[in-house]
Amino acid sequence: MKEKKTNKKNNINVQNTISSFKLKAFFIVILLLMIVMLGRIAFLQIIDGAHLKTLATSQQTLTETISAKRGSIYDVNGQTLAMSYETDKIYIDPTSIKSENKETVARGVSEILGLDYQETLNKINTNTRQFTIATDVEQDKVDKLTEWKNNLKITTGISFEETSSRNYPYGSLASTVIGFTGADNKGSYGIELSWDSFLSGTAGKSVSLKDASQSEIVNSEKSYIAAENGYDINLTIDVYIQQIVEKYLAEAVDEYQCDSGITIAMNPSNGKIYAMADYPNYDCNNHNTPNSKLAENWDLLTSEEKSNALFRMWTPKAVNDTYEPGSVFKLITSSIALEENLADTDSKIYNCTGYYYIKGEDKPIRCWKYYDPHGVQSLTMALENSCNPVFMEVGLKIGAERSYKYYDAFGLFDKTGISLSGEAIGSFYDLDTINQHELATMSFGERFTITPIQMITAVSAIANDGVLVQPQLVDKITNTDTGEVTEFETKVVRQVISKSTADKVASMMEKVATIGTGKTVMNYVQGYSIGGKTGTSEPRANTDEGYTASYVAISPVENTKIVLLVILENPQGKLHNGGQIAAPTAGKMLSEILPYLGVEYGNETVSIDPNISQDDLY
Repeated sequence: MKEKKTNKKNNINVQNTISSFKLKAFFIVILLLMIVMLGRIAFLQIIDGAHLKTLATSQQTLTETISAKRGSIYDVNGQTLAMSYETDKIYIDPTSIKSENKETVARGVSEILGLDYQETLNKINTNTRQFTIATDVEQDKVDKLTEWKNNLKITTGISFEETSSRNYPYGSLASTVIGFTGADNKGSYGIELSWDSFLSGTAGKSVSLKDASQSEIVNSEKSYIAAENGYDINLTIDVYIQQIVEKYLAEAVDEYQCDSGITIAMNPSNGKIYAMADYPNYDCNNHNTPNSKLAENWDLLTSEEKSNALFRMWTPKAVNDTYEPGSVFKLITSSIALEENLADTDSKIYNCTGYYYIKGEDKPIRCWKYYDPHGVQSLTMALENSCNPVFMEVGLKIGAERSYKYYDAFGLFDKTGISLSGEAIGSFYDLDTINQHELATMSFGERFTITPIQMITAVSAIANDGVLVQPQLVDKITNTDTGEVTEFETKVVRQVISKSTADKVASMMEKVATIGTGKTVMNYVQGYSIGGKTGTSEPRANTDEGYTASYVAISPVENTKIVLLVILENPQGKLHNGGQIAAPTAGKMLSEILPYLGVEYGNETVSIDPNISQDDLY
């Protein structure tokens, strides 16, 4: 009996030990679960808290974007060049539309917006969170859709966003200057791009609470941030002058079968651009449509070639392209020589034999009139005749270091700072390695490149008593919310040459325009004070480049109101010199621009021989 009691006691001890083990295990499991739960809570609260808070807020709040109105672009006189008009985007959220309402929504939306019913229904039957069903929707359709929604008490799944579309009333006028906006209403080229931060403004928003059905809770707290509308911009461009320039530029390009043409008209005293034109250009309202020149071979181009051609068509070439200026650059060489007292205007100390030999070279550089040399000349006569040998002699006398100092002063090594994106800079020989042959050709404007805007800005310095000013395309900007106007003042860069030197060069230019190679300009502007200079860049050997004919004009010669640069690229046929085709084009433009600007008309006339030889117009 005693032994049995002992066994019973041992059994009780074993059972107690097992129960104690189970209890400990249970508590350990509970502890582990609590640790896991605390860890999860810590993760959700600390690590993922911000995300969850944002998610909860998005589920509880209704946020609507308030679009900012894009600013308008005007010419200097307030003529509208670019404007925005209000339209709507319409969105559909299939996840917020009850299944029994989807067919009704598809039918109503497709009928009001003129969409295909089955295609609309297919989109609504997806699990897409939200998609755009229509853009550029007119207000009357928005009103009809809103009324339809209210009548059927459809409060969710269809939303509206006010947006703007862009319109260019003048179509292709100044297109490469103005540019256009993309599908996102952001500027893509021209002023639309370079001044996008001012034009676009800042969108606002309204935030309110919404219920489980995603509808706004009436009388709930609502926050509102007003949109800041874009600034209006007034350009220095004058629509009337721009139209004149584009008309005659297009005529010249077509008549002389040129690849393209560029013209800039500028006020030299303040740098304001009256007109800046490319031809062929494009329609800002249909910027993806090739212009007439591209359309000729459009179907033969690859997709990549088409894209490159469109990019090229949109480019403001007066600012983004470089070219060899040719003999127009002789104005710069003359200015340096006179300023440095290395020449005077009237001493007949030069002799053109038709050729010029660089020391140490066997092959000479010839004058354009090598078959009938100019003979003994002064600097003025050499500019009138556009004689290369004289300017090579003068350029070598000036020397590379001194030339480059003035090139820098005239702004030819830097961007002008004009307010268009993508401004290019030219290409010059390295000062440390330039040789005599290269320096000689540079003296008459060949074998280096600059931009058209650099060239006209440098000539404008001569016409402005030797003072260089920054070219200006934007006249003023207006805060459309406050009415505050910011006007842009003239930015004087530096005095490049003395007034005395500038006056001498301007007087020489008058001789060019009246009795020299640029005299055909006077066929169209008799009675006006005109100065000018022709330019003809010859194609490089072993290239497919053509001639570049150009002409720069100033008027009046004293107290100049306008500087005009005309460039015609790769003319075909016999006529390809600046005096033959660019000077008459400039004359036609000036014949209408000068009266408009109120430039004084005098009684003095200049005799122009109607039978003048085209060979005398280089």
